[in-house]
This record gives sequence, C-alpha cells and structure tokens, in this order.
Amino acid sequence: MQLILVRHGETLWNKEGRIQGTSDIDLSPEGIRQAEKLARALKNASLGEIHASPLVRACRTAEIINQFHDLPIETHPELIEMDQGDFEGLSFQELMACEKDFINRWIADPASVKMPRGESLIELQARAWPPIEALIGKGKNALVVAHNFTIAAILCRLRNISLSQFRSACVGTASQTVIRFEQGSPVIERLNDRSHLESDNAMPS
Repeated sequence: MQLILVRHGETLWNKEGRIQGTSDIDLSPEGIRQAEKLARALKNASLGEIHASPLVRACRTAEIINQFHDLPIETHPELIEMDQGDFEGLSFQELMACEKDFINRWIADPASVKMPRGESLIELQARAWPPIEALIGKGKNALVVAHNFTIAAILCRLRNISLSQFRSACVGTASQTVIRFEQGSPVIERLNDRSHLESDNAMPS
C-alpha cells in the first residue's frame, strides 16, 4: 500500500504570512498553478481513493489532482487544520509583537500548549489519526489532501516520534509526502517533495 499526503496549494493568507487554521480560505492564483503542477506529477500515480479535508483550499487541490483520476473525493472534518483560536488571521509579525510569552511557551512545549480558544497538537493528532488509521487498514493506495499541522501530526504518529519534534515533519504548500507500507510498517519514500513546482509544465486553467 502507498499513502500520499498532500498539502493544499498556496492561499493569499499563506502569501501574506497570516495564521490560517480553520478559516476557510480559497487557493490563490499561484496556489491553483501549484496544484496543477502537482496534478501533473501525480498523473500516473496508482490511486485507489482520494480523501481530503473539507476546507475549500484542500478540496480545490484534491479536485485539480482528481482531473486525471476521476475518483470520488471523500471529505473528513477530522482532517481540517489545527484550530488557531484567537490567532486566526493574525500576521506572524503581529503575533510576535503581541504574544511573546505565548511564543516562548510554544517553542518550549509545542505538543501540549493550546492555542487560546483553539487546539493543541495533541488534540489535533487525536482527531486526525483515526481516518488515516482506517485508510491504512483498508490497504488500498490512497491520496489525502490536508494541511501543514495536520500532516505533521500524522507523520509524527507514523514515524513514532514525539509531537515535540513536529517541526521535522512540517511540509510546504502543494508538497507530496509518499509513505509505503511494508508488512504494516511505514517507510517514508519522499518527505515534503516540491520538486514538481520547479517545472514550467502546468495544466491549462
């Protein structure tokens, strides 16, 4: 079995450096181009299923990829991005200027520190893992389109590492991470692969 974890293409908030959790922000024109390039890279992938977060940036990315596969796209609310609570929409500069104490606590203990009126990474992993576990149990090749923190939390579980090390599992926009399962054990073949974005060959819009 092969599992491909895809992060959605760029949004305007990504470009502006804004904190984007459960806010339902669509792909930017550049994000659409990124998704088209990723779709071409995955054109010949042997996919049995496509799954996605229901947030529009993930669904749009999945739909663009699916133009070459014509599969039903199943959405899972458990795969939405981590709820950033009061920090939603703030720029990173605003956060650094106003929340230095919180940032220091987050750096020291990223796993369990909870966003004000939002979630922690522990809570995110607890809700995001069950649908991934179910996919692994089915044993069919699958592609999942989700979000940076969500994918990082899933990868920490797959790699059997602490969420305190989540930064080693963070991924860029329109990236693909490919995991092969050998006798039930995950082997990461590609992590945060964005090489397709260097190509000028994109699908026509």
